[in-house]
Amino acid sequence: MANGKHVAYYRVSTAKQGRSGLGLDAQRAAVTAYLNGGSWELTGEVTEVESGKRDDNRPQLLEALRLCRATGATLIVAKLDRLSRDAAFLMQLKNSGAQFVAADMPGANTFTVGVMALVAQQEREAISARTKAALAAAKARGVTLGGHRGHVLPHHRAAALSAAVRSNASQASARDVRVSIEQARANGAVSLREIASALNQAGITTPRGGQWQASQVKRVIEATA
Repeated sequence: MANGKHVAYYRVSTAKQGRSGLGLDAQRAAVTAYLNGGSWELTGEVTEVESGKRDDNRPQLLEALRLCRATGATLIVAKLDRLSRDAAFLMQLKNSGAQFVAADMPGANTFTVGVMALVAQQEREAISARTKAALAAAKARGVTLGGHRGHVLPHHRAAALSAAVRSNASQASARDVRVSIEQARANGAVSLREIASALNQAGITTPRGGQWQASQVKRVIEATA
């Protein structure tokens, strides 16, 4: 049973399919069936006209992910192949910070992708262990190995790196909101208060999950100027 906010992403492979609606009706029906029951809200629907092989050209998917991040919604697709047949691309989705689910395979969400990442990490660790064992065996045979090239960050540098990561995440969130601010302006919002109201009506939440105020809108505009 679905709960919470959702943004639907539909994809068709040709412009003709996009104009005719061929395939879209089936995708919408699948999404509707998945959302049937529970307490849910479909905050947006985005349609992409693009080949499934072009993972590098998905502007509407990027917009759908932006909406998910901005509203705290879950991305929903009718079929998993509407996103991609490439597991590496699904990892990019996981790293985007947005939750996603496929109507035809509810278990294939970010948790599943996380498991895939753990499996990949386990394999990398196994390769590393085998490499170390091979080096140890070579050393035992008298082979001269290179010196240690590892480097441990000092505490202050590690703290600075952590702060930089947090700052980058904050800036990315502000850029997502800035797009919604410009959309609100295009729809007639002029004052900061009007923009804040438009953001709230669209379901866009502040970084802490609250309602927008004029002062907060001003800070985002200044930060992304």
